[in-house]
Amino acid sequence: MFTYLLALVPVLLFFSNPITQLFSSSPPRIHRLPRPQLNEDLLALESPLNETSCPSHPYTVHIFSRAPLVLYIENFLSADERTHLLEISEPLFAPSTVTHDAGETTQRDVSVRDSEVAVVPRTGPVRCVEARARALQGWRPEVWVERLRTQRYRAGGHYAHHFDWSTGRGGWGRVSSFMVWVDDGSGTSSSKSTGSGEKKEGEKLEGGGTEFPLLRTPEDPKWCRFVECSESKFEPGEERGNGVVFKALPGNAVYWENFMADGTGRGYEETWHAGLPVKKGVKVGLNIWSWGRIE
Repeated sequence: MFTYLLALVPVLLFFSNPITQLFSSSPPRIHRLPRPQLNEDLLALESPLNETSCPSHPYTVHIFSRAPLVLYIENFLSADERTHLLEISEPLFAPSTVTHDAGETTQRDVSVRDSEVAVVPRTGPVRCVEARARALQGWRPEVWVERLRTQRYRAGGHYAHHFDWSTGRGGWGRVSSFMVWVDDGSGTSSSKSTGSGEKKEGEKLEGGGTEFPLLRTPEDPKWCRFVECSESKFEPGEERGNGVVFKALPGNAVYWENFMADGTGRGYEETWHAGLPVKKGVKVGLNIWSWGRIE
């Protein structure tokens, strides 16, 4: 019997050794290519003179999920910043397009994406929003904020389920996303000029939430401030399901990481999301994407 036990020792050592992971079906590591050349037309490259003049702007962060990392941010934009974004976007809005061939060509397809988009100029307030987005991510090396884009959705407008990332080719890609809500037709920033100096509020938004069907449904009813909740969603003892819809609350934002930080370059399936159809009113959102080195 002792002889048999001795014979088992090398077998147990083999199967407990991390080297055996080489023989497993684990995803391969990233084959990292040299960094592509940076394009200032697409990226909001930093200037050392930009951020020192930005006013202090407190906001509150709530952790919604840890894997993937999803943060809900209250008061990410100030009322003045929201008004400014609407003013500079208005003359620039153009129909949104989609791509089906890795970015080679774009086309208008309202069945997938029905909205208007504006790449906003890098004014002083816009640069401060860029700086805030960089700071929240910890000033990560080799990660750059893309040029900011506002999106306007009128009644019927939507964006079908999609990923913000396509591939992690060469170890580079769109590593993170913010969905920031600028206007829902109810606040000061949505007021319209009547020509007589008076302000008239727009129609109150209905619909237009941002849906993540693969994220876990939150357990704590406190989240109902920020997400759509049914009466049965928080029944005691019930197992949590999947799916969450974040309300379009002006000034607030959702931030998420697109890729796993495990060296494989794999994207999170849970970041599959959609801009649900606007039923009434107008929604304006702000996309803040960051491009760079996948960890």
